[in-house]
Order: sequence, then C-alpha cells, then structure tokens
Amino acid sequence: MSRPALRALAARVGILPRYVDQTGVVRHASDATRVALLAAMGIAGRSEAQARASLRALAEADAARLVAPSRVVTPAAAGGVAWQSADRGPRRRYWSLEVVDEAGETRRAEGTLPSGRGTGRVPLPLTPTPGYYRVRLRVGAGAQEQSGEQALIVTPGRCTTAADLGVRRAFGLLANLYTVRGRGAFGAGDFGDLRALVDLTGAMGGAFVGVNPLHALANRDDEISPYSPLSRLFRNPLYVDVDAVPELRESRVARARLAQPRTRAALARLRDAPHVDYAGVMREKEAVLRELHRTFAARHRGRATARGRAYARYREQEGAPLVDFATFLALRTHLAPGGRARRDWRRWRGAYRDSGSGAVHEFRARHAEAVDYHCWVQFELDRQLGAVAARARAAGLALGVYQDLALGSSPFGADPWAFPLLFLQSGVSVGAPPDPLGPEGQNWGLPPIDPLALARDGYRYWIRLLRAAFRHAGALRVDHVMGLFRQFWIPADRPGSDGAYVRMPAEDLLGILALESRRAGALVIGEDLGTVPRGLPSQLERWGILSTRVLTFEHDRRGTYRPSRGYLARALVCANTHDMAPLAGFWRGRDLTLRRRVGSIPSEEALRDAHLARERTKQALLRRLRAEGVLRAGQTSSDGALCAAVHAFLARTPATLLGLSLDDLAGEQEPVNLPGVGLDGFPSWSRKMTRALPELARAADVRQAFGDVPAVRGATGRRSRSRRRARSRAR
Repeated sequence: MSRPALRALAARVGILPRYVDQTGVVRHASDATRVALLAAMGIAGRSEAQARASLRALAEADAARLVAPSRVVTPAAAGGVAWQSADRGPRRRYWSLEVVDEAGETRRAEGTLPSGRGTGRVPLPLTPTPGYYRVRLRVGAGAQEQSGEQALIVTPGRCTTAADLGVRRAFGLLANLYTVRGRGAFGAGDFGDLRALVDLTGAMGGAFVGVNPLHALANRDDEISPYSPLSRLFRNPLYVDVDAVPELRESRVARARLAQPRTRAALARLRDAPHVDYAGVMREKEAVLRELHRTFAARHRGRATARGRAYARYREQEGAPLVDFATFLALRTHLAPGGRARRDWRRWRGAYRDSGSGAVHEFRARHAEAVDYHCWVQFELDRQLGAVAARARAAGLALGVYQDLALGSSPFGADPWAFPLLFLQSGVSVGAPPDPLGPEGQNWGLPPIDPLALARDGYRYWIRLLRAAFRHAGALRVDHVMGLFRQFWIPADRPGSDGAYVRMPAEDLLGILALESRRAGALVIGEDLGTVPRGLPSQLERWGILSTRVLTFEHDRRGTYRPSRGYLARALVCANTHDMAPLAGFWRGRDLTLRRRVGSIPSEEALRDAHLARERTKQALLRRLRAEGVLRAGQTSSDGALCAAVHAFLARTPATLLGLSLDDLAGEQEPVNLPGVGLDGFPSWSRKMTRALPELARAADVRQAFGDVPAVRGATGRRSRSRRRARSRAR
C-alpha cells in the first residue's frame, strides 16, 4: 500500500529512505520502520490520516515561531535575524531586537517594517565574533505583538588543527587506563598510572597519551563498558588516585582503614586478579573516599581554605547538571542497593522518574551529604586530571592527554534521566547496520537524542558535553564521528537489519565542535571506520577534523596493503583499535579462537577457513613490510621484532599523528573487547595487562617494540615544541 504522507513525514523529521551498506548493497527503509521510529519520537504516523495530521502539526508549529530556536553560522554568514509572522495586515509594524553576549552585555536595535510583509530579516546591532549569543526579537503593531528567542552560535568554521599547534608527524601512546597494572593499590588503573604513562611518553619523545572514555560508569555487573556510560558529562570514580587525595594526609581514620589486615588482603586479591573486579575495586575505594569526604566536609567545605574555595568554584561552574548527576547516583544507591532491575530508573516510583519533581527535590534535601559526596568525588577527579595534564605539559608532550568521547549514554543512566526532553526513552536504540562481520547489524542499546529537540533547546546539552570532553584535553577522539551526520536507529524488539538512518543537524553540531575546539586549543580526531557516508572525508577535512586510519583495514580488495606513502596525511594512524586483538594476538589468531569459543564462528570448518584467510592477510602484510625495508627476511621470530616493523612502517606514513598501543608494546594477546558478544560470553572491558607498568618502562623488548618511531617522529615533536616556546617567549 502506498504511503506518501508517511514517507513525507519521515523525510520531514530526517529519517533517510535508503543507505548503501559496506558491501555496496542499497538498503531501503520499510514503512513499518518509519512508523516505529516516528512513534519513538512521539509523532503519530500509523495511518495516512495520522501522518497528514502530524505533518500539519509540524508545519503549524514552525509557522507559529517568529524566529528559529537556534542558528549556527560563521561570522561572515551571521547577517541579520530572519523572522516570519502570520500577520500580513496593512498596518506598519515595529520591531525591536536585543542581543546578549556571553559577558551579559546587551545591544539593542529597533525599526519599522513595511506593511503586508510576513517575512524578513532585521540587522544585528553588532558585528559578531565566534561565541554564543541570546537573541530576542519582538514584532508588532499596536497592542498586538509577537516575540521569539534564538540561540545564535557563531562558529569559527574550523577546529584547531595540528598546524595551529605546530605539531607535525607526532606520536603517542594509546592505552585502556583501567587495564594498567601500575602503582595503584586498588586493582584498576587510575590517574596515578596515567601520570606514569605521561612520564614514559615524555621520556620517549611522544606528544600525547590517549585513553579510553573516562565517563562515569556504574562499575558493577554488566554496566562497565566505557562506551555505554551513566553520564558523558562526568567521570568515573574508578580512576581516583586515593593516594593523591589531599584529605588522606588529614584523615587518621582513612589511613587506619587502609592499614587494616582485612583491607590489605582484599586489595592484594584485587591487584592479583587477571580481570578488573569493578564492584570489588569500588567497594574498597569508596569506603576510603567516604571517610575522606567526611574530613573534607569538616575541614574545608564552606571555609576559606584553598581547598574549600576551589570546591565552591567547581560547584558554581558545573551548576545544576552536577547536582542532578549526584542526586541520580544517591537515588540509585538508595532505591536499588542490590536489585539489578531497579537500577533502571525507568522502573522507579513515578515521582522519582522525573528529575524535576518535588519528590526528587525533597530526597536531595534529606540526603544532602550523600549528594555532596558525589559532587566532591567529581571535584577531585577534575583536579587530578588537571594535574596530570599540567604534568604532561611540563614533560614536553605537545598534546598532553588525548581523551575519548563516546557516542551515547546508557538508557539506565543519569543523562537520559536529567535531560528527558532530549533522549528518546523507549521504542528505539542506536546501533550499526548489517556488515560482513554482523549480518544482522549491531544494537548498542543506546537511547538516541531527538535531533529536533536538540535544536529547539539551543544545543545546550551538546555544548556542555563538549566542554566536559575538552577539559584538560589536548586532543579529543569523537567515537563514531558519522553519528554527527546520521545515526542508525533500530526499532525495539527488531533486528538491526530493520533499522534506518536518521539525519542529524551536522552543520550545527560541527560548528559548535569547532568553536569549543578552538577555545580549548585541542585537536579533534574522528573515528570514521565502518559504514561511511559518501562525502564524509571531505566534510571532515573542511572542518579541520583528523580521520582515523587502521593498518589492518588499509588494503585493496585483492588484499594488497597500501604503501606508507599512500596513507592520508590528515589522520591518526594506528595498528588496531579496542575492538580488535592486539598485534601479537592477531598474529596468532587468538581473536579467531575466542570467536569460535563464543559461537561467532559457527563451526570448526569455518574456523579453519578463518585461519587460512588470516594467514593470507599476514603474508600480505609481511610483503608490504619487507617492500618498505622495515623488516628483513626471517625477522619475525619475536613479537617485539614484528611490532617494531609495524611501528616503523606507520612512522613513515605522512599521517599527522601515530598512536602506539600500549598492549602492542607489551606483547598482549587478549583483546579488551569482542564486539557483538555480551559479557556472559566474553569478559570485555575488564582484562588487565599481564605486566606491570614499572616493568614495561624498563623492559628491553618494549623499547625494541617502539622501533625507530622516537627517532623518526619524536625529534619532530621536540622541534615543534621548541618553536612554540620561542614564539611564546617572543610574545
């Protein structure tokens, strides 16, 4: 049955009619998918009559607005403020305009409009520079008046680039921080270990240390993926370095607890375990942190000490979102101390499901200390990460800490609870379309953000999210950067093959990304792997965003690996990602063995075929390495030699940045994640490194695995830093 109104409605809200998958097949969105996605957005379209009514309602809502709720433009395109009014009467009408900048300064202008005009543009009373403005326009005649507000965002049009920072062909380490066995006493890598990674990188002449997303997690059961956080606005307390908390020197109770035989035995078990026991680590860490918070509250909170003043500034800076996040965590602990199902806030009592309800405000007042504890933990996390960033600058790292921004938040998390008008709460989730590795697609279980609601709200959540991500970062990796252009939405209880792409307001999102990148002075790296829409590479280039190039994927259809000179210059290159086996594991086919074990490879015959295909891939890679002169015949007897050759090859590419995986340098074989496999099948996100960081810093095989990267790229980084210091002294 033809559904023209439904299809027009779907197109109106950005549901794309088709896409091309990785195999070149054109896949079309079904009408059933259109209906389901519209319903998730709160738009009726089950029948043609409903679809026509919804189209009329959207058109009427647009017509009722005097100005668009938000506008993102470059200074050259800022021009005036476009308006539209249903009043086209013969009377002359007046207009008045107020523009408020970020400093609170208000500029005003006014004038008259020709009679009969229903649309037009009024001039701005200033020449805007990049930044955020609040526009208020009134248009009327006599007692009749129409008014509207607009978030005017003026973008520089381009992110901070490597050339802006004087960085050319630099390298750094990429690490999954939670996996690091360092000096941390609690059984998971923390900011103390990040500090040690900064020192190691600086000693080798590197420019950055890249880490997994540091977003807040529940740290228990299956809520441990850094790519499905409780909140992307705040950080994971797992990474607090307890030894670095200032209150530890002031709390005899906390020190005594750490010295107890029971605590020492528990910590030893956590440290020796091959996998991170998130709940166990947090049980011991939180017991100490709560004591330290009590000491902070007694000695510093509300007082004129340096620590007390810093905390007050942090609370003021973060405002209501911090309090909402802390309230959510306190509520979660109170309502679901052990119940797994009740950790889903959508199952809480009705009043608690509404973050702005009187019941939530009353709970916050009754449990003020519990809420303040979570605010204080975030304050300390921010302070410690800032100290690591400062240490990186002192150690000469041109980019410092390179952070990672996940695509979305957990449906059980604080962000959907605190921003209910933005997140679609049921009926749909974000995922990936079918590809050769996942014929049915992947459902990531992430609730999408309604692009229409995001624009109506003036992109406030996106702005705050970017500010949190760029804080203390010299570079930011945007996971699945294609999600800024379009996202793959999958209806509830349907396979990924029934999903469809939904268009996002890419120009607006990228404009704000460029503005925040410039303000932070930080590079942006887009993870543009997978099903990439046509034109994306040129779009990233236009906005000054680096692409990602992974050695394993850089070959043609015949399996011939691309020569080093053929790599994209505007990119970060690396040997692999967190979704792949480390180099040593890849070489041994460890990932294939694991996939057979969990059933992703369905039979022993299929496993043999996979190993044969892997052997062909290995031989093709060896041929490329030998052709480039970075590997001699018979030189693959050790993981270190192979790793050194791969790194030497990547160092010779024109790519702006080279990321060396700490797992590769250490000879790890186990992957940290098996995509598409649940935690009941494989313990993703918890595997620790087999060797401790202090040992890695001294080990000869690790130095060998660096290859000649420090010589080829480290000196360039040092020269770039010297030039910047010289320019700074000249200024």
